[in-house]
Amino acid sequence: MSNQNVSQLFGSMVFNEEVMRQRLSSTCYRAWKKCVSDGTPLELETAHEMAAAMKDWAIEKGATHFTHWFQPMTGFTAEKHDSFITPQDSSRVLMQFSGKELVRGEPDASSFPSGGLRATFEARGYTAWDPSAFAFIKDGSLCIPTIFCSYSGQALDKKTPLLRSMEELSRQAVRVLRLFGDRNVKKVISQVGPEQEYFLIDKDVYNKREDLILTGRTLFGAKPPKGQELEDHYFGTIKPRIAAYMRELDEELWKLGILAKTKHNEVAPAQHELAPIYTDANTACDHNQLTMEVMKKVAARHNMVCLLHEKPFAGVNGSGKHDNWSLSTDTGMNLFKPGSTPSQNARFLLFLSAFIKGVDEYQDLLRCSVASPGNDHRLGAQEAPPAILSIFLGDELTAIVDAIVQDTEYVDTSKKILSIGVDALPPIPQDTTDRNRTSPLAFTGNKFEFRMLGSSQSISGPNVALNTIMAEELSQFADALEGAEDFNSALHDLIRSTLRDHQRIIFNGNGYEDAWVEEAEKRGLSNLACTADALGAYLQPKHIQLFQKHRVFTAEELSARNEIHLMNYCEVVGIEARTMLDMVRRSIFPAVCKFSGETASGVAAKKSVLADLDCSDEEALLQDLSRLSAEMMRQTRALDEALAAPKAANAYEAARYYRYTVFEIMGRLRAAVDAMEVITAAEAWPLPSYTDLLFSIR
Repeated sequence: MSNQNVSQLFGSMVFNEEVMRQRLSSTCYRAWKKCVSDGTPLELETAHEMAAAMKDWAIEKGATHFTHWFQPMTGFTAEKHDSFITPQDSSRVLMQFSGKELVRGEPDASSFPSGGLRATFEARGYTAWDPSAFAFIKDGSLCIPTIFCSYSGQALDKKTPLLRSMEELSRQAVRVLRLFGDRNVKKVISQVGPEQEYFLIDKDVYNKREDLILTGRTLFGAKPPKGQELEDHYFGTIKPRIAAYMRELDEELWKLGILAKTKHNEVAPAQHELAPIYTDANTACDHNQLTMEVMKKVAARHNMVCLLHEKPFAGVNGSGKHDNWSLSTDTGMNLFKPGSTPSQNARFLLFLSAFIKGVDEYQDLLRCSVASPGNDHRLGAQEAPPAILSIFLGDELTAIVDAIVQDTEYVDTSKKILSIGVDALPPIPQDTTDRNRTSPLAFTGNKFEFRMLGSSQSISGPNVALNTIMAEELSQFADALEGAEDFNSALHDLIRSTLRDHQRIIFNGNGYEDAWVEEAEKRGLSNLACTADALGAYLQPKHIQLFQKHRVFTAEELSARNEIHLMNYCEVVGIEARTMLDMVRRSIFPAVCKFSGETASGVAAKKSVLADLDCSDEEALLQDLSRLSAEMMRQTRALDEALAAPKAANAYEAARYYRYTVFEIMGRLRAAVDAMEVITAAEAWPLPSYTDLLFSIR
């Protein structure tokens, strides 16, 4: 595809600003711009004009339906499609779409997770248009990004709190910028670029694995002779079949205006990555949800399956989603980039200090934001950041922090030095960081890379947490500085005291080493190793106060989300456990019995011919199979009994039961089955092996 064709393709299925400028009246276009920039409500007549323009454009593109596209608490997207047709008489219809239909919809809310906010019989819920997100065409329908709330106005989705957090962060950040004399900035936008990791496997092989079909990961599977040891897959030559997939994926994403930029092979065999150019957090969240959907659809066209589970294969790297987060102004400044003037560098240090303070004070909240049953297999598994929160700044920036805390001079003669204007503070060298892939939060020059997210999760929750935490710290800083008699002196003291009090969260070393776990404990850092433990911290009073203060969540909305996350954990582990039982009883146990019987018959036949024939190897194999089979069935019964046990008193206790009872038995059952796989003939084993799965695409 030529550069010209890419330019024509990009955004071709999006009702974006350029299309609006062409199809809306100047009055309508200005009203929409004012709505997005200032939050001014749209008049119904304006909505009618926009709806008519959207409909005409969509029909020209081949669309016949429209849908309010929203993001409920399932972690996926949802849509209910209505056609544009309106009957005129018995033989004619018109294609119509009104402003009322654009602005509000009414899907059934009873079957979406609500965490107790809604009773099952209370079905009414509302979708409301998000005018800051562009409508787009997908599968023949005009998709209108919306929020989703209950009849009583409580947020039932992932977009609403994200928009709230972005607005509050902007408000507090503008307060701080005013203190530096900036009167031009009207808005500060949280910017996000989520790198998406994924696996591709052959669909014919996938269809033979019940565990992959039902759970997205392999519940059984012995380690293959070759995995990622040679590191030959990482950034390696892309195979033709994968290249064809990636090419079509790019084209489909570009049509939707998604800034797909980078593609490459990842560390594990069959693993790959796609990275976009980062954009505002709301758009980035919408686009990432679309990216995951399109990845799966395009894979199916190539007779492949895209796996987004955090750990589809034991023993090889799992998949994460690195959330590159930064702040920019509507005038084009990146607030996490040292500038060329003293005031810009002082501003950078203040925003950096706010971030460091926020991560230290709200470690548990950030850990909760990435907690999921899939991510439990990945965090801390020598392939991803540990479950302990820390910030990597790089040696030079850390040295600057040390100099500030100790009130000493920092000089780096090897690099250009930038004065920051406050005499007691050191200068800042440019290009201050390397990368640290073991760090949960790494500063990478002008942004922070939050590396703890799981590959399948919505990026909304972690970014809601980052935005709200930053809003809180900037609010505190603005309160402290707005009444200062001497701004420079107060600024110096604030930066110094903040870095001194929260220096413990900075760690530039290897997060995979056991020594770091011990060191983190000495520092008083939190270590919530699994989802069942992490979610116990979700409703800490300071977290409730944080979200209530900044009007991101009510206490009821936060409690509901915690309940949803806990119940989701139980449901996922329960599905996995029941799938294991089904696979053992209906597939693995019969296959092993048959293979053992055939082997035993072979031994008996040999001995019937030569009584003194040495069959010790075959007999040892039979003994091992018998022992492992007995262990497998013992753990199968134990798992059955565990699933039938009485329910826990509450969702938190239920999650802990599934983690520390059910999940532990599952591990023992898998160990027995995997041990049997390596001593059973390949043709007798009922499941495709890891070699089949990981190396099926050649």
